Amino acid sequence: MPVYTVHAPPAGRAGNSAPEDFVFVRDGVYVWAMIFGPLWLLAKRLWLVLLLYVVLMAAIGFGLWATGFRQYLGIWPALFIAVLLGLEAGTLQRWTLARRRWDNVGIVVADNLETAERRFFDRFVDGMRHENPPAVPPSYAVASRPTSMPPVIGLFPEPGAGR
Repeated sequence: MPVYTVHAPPAGRAGNSAPEDFVFVRDGVYVWAMIFGPLWLLAKRLWLVLLLYVVLMAAIGFGLWATGFRQYLGIWPALFIAVLLGLEAGTLQRWTLARRRWDNVGIVVADNLETAERRFFDRFVDGMRHENPPAVPPSYAVASRPTSMPPVIGLFPEPGAGR
């Protein structure tokens, strides 16, 4: 089952964030990033990662040209970079969001993005509802075990009891 990390925009941006502003990043292999690397980076607006990709590919091309390797050998480093990009695309997205000061507010395990959003926001809204629970009087804060309770029978005896 896929795992999603949930990111909220920086707090300074218009106070409380609307649910539409949250970003869910799936952990796993991104096939489209593997096949269409630069286009996928453009679509996801990962500008710095795209710049690093272009510089790396240019350096590999120049290195192969300078050492006199045949042109068709350049496919292997390009294939390696494409596979690496497909495997680490989610990490690159999270890194970019962290650089932009987005907050990682949770992790959700779900079958698809829609279910992940539903699970996260159900839990998020419930947490907001219980954010300020009523104060508990100190006398009720620590629950004590009644002394008249019979001992537990089975694999879990009372602490301090004989064996």
